[in-house]
Amino acid sequence: MKTAHTALEMRDPRTLGEALAMLRDEGPLTPLAGCTDVFVNLHFGTTPDRRFINLWALDELRGIGVRDGVLRLGALTTYTDAIRSPEVNDWLPALVAAAREVGGVQIQNRGTLAGNLANGSPAGDSLPVLAAADAVVVLRSAGGERRVPVTELYTGYRATVIRPDELIVAVEVPPVEGTQWFRKVGTRAAQAISKVVMMAVRAPRPRIAFGSVAATVVRVPRTEQALADGASIEEAWAVLAEEIHPIDDVRSTSAYRLRVAGNLLRQWWTETR
Repeated sequence: MKTAHTALEMRDPRTLGEALAMLRDEGPLTPLAGCTDVFVNLHFGTTPDRRFINLWALDELRGIGVRDGVLRLGALTTYTDAIRSPEVNDWLPALVAAAREVGGVQIQNRGTLAGNLANGSPAGDSLPVLAAADAVVVLRSAGGERRVPVTELYTGYRATVIRPDELIVAVEVPPVEGTQWFRKVGTRAAQAISKVVMMAVRAPRPRIAFGSVAATVVRVPRTEQALADGASIEEAWAVLAEEIHPIDDVRSTSAYRLRVAGNLLRQWWTETR
């Protein structure tokens, strides 16, 4: 059943401080900005949320730059922003590659990095990039600020450690040493939800993250360690097969995802040799 949109409430803060005060004093409120997920869920009646806070006008949550040795991306950084940013192209080209795979131009213009993180879908294309890059999510409430590694953000399927009074205000990425590699496998070349998505960094200590193979985005530390210790790619693939446990769903099967993950591991290792 579709949602009756007239029953919804919206708050429109003028500043970040006002938004944080609203979350503290008037919550629970569901943050929204680009609305590329929220409007779909409302249209199909698949969300219980009825009270929202609109963050799109808060320029304090925008901006991309290198500061104190890290790349800082404002929460409202869109995929188009990432694609066009010289800093992102230089620092984290895998994020540019991922952003180009997200929906069409309209979605790239509206969808935000913080929205992808907060939505928490294991198929989110930016999440393996941020996980493999050891990115940190900056959370802020009216009472203060804290930083959470992307690899510690999720507690389960679409579940995070973000408190109801907190907002994602930025994402920070330390220097990524090594060759970055990103691939997405879907039902077609564009505008498809990932069946398997992978980001990896070829370095003396490799870093590998997968999406769509578990309830959350995952790093594979045992596979990383095997390659760091000099294992062959076939030996590493055997470790990976024990480390991830894909599920069957409407988009694909566990067996298919496991095979594709192994193929992507081999492809990455070969192309970055």
